[in-house]
Amino acid sequence: MKVTETTLPGVRLIEPDVFGDARGFFMESWNRRRYGEAGLKVDFVQDNLSLSRKGILRGLHYQWPQPQGKLVQVLRGAVYDVAVDIRRGSPTFGHWVGYELSVDNHRQLYVPEGFAHGFCVLSDEALFAYKCTDFYQPKTEYSLRWDDPDIGIDWPVAAPVLSDKDSNGYWLKDLPPEALPTCENS
Repeated sequence: MKVTETTLPGVRLIEPDVFGDARGFFMESWNRRRYGEAGLKVDFVQDNLSLSRKGILRGLHYQWPQPQGKLVQVLRGAVYDVAVDIRRGSPTFGHWVGYELSVDNHRQLYVPEGFAHGFCVLSDEALFAYKCTDFYQPKTEYSLRWDDPDIGIDWPVAAPVLSDKDSNGYWLKDLPPEALPTCENS
């Protein structure tokens, strides 16, 4: 597999080896030993699936003080997937990266603890899978505004469909310091 370090420390774009022929394809979507050798030495405790229609945007979500790292991929369709560095004191605080993940390109994105995550659906629908390093804790979950001008994400959708939680998310500048991880403790 090919693992590419992005411009955000710890965020990695992963392109697994895919073996295909006229019958279809085979790939490993997770192998603790192989991914560990590639620098992802993490333990996952929860797997999640979401199904969304075209134009739906989910995020930008994170948990604190019980952070989750996430290994994300698309099982059907295509999404534009984004990670944002929200670690206080980080030289890349407020910076973001975004990649198209699809069933056709087989890409995965690893979003470590200390980063917010979101995606918007590009295809008619998308089945999105993610492995998490900690359990979902609704009392520690935050939602950042998808359109925060201080972050400036170039989303490929002008008027996304949002949940109430995401429509009413925080502006990064308005989050209290105790609601954000630091470089040292993320």
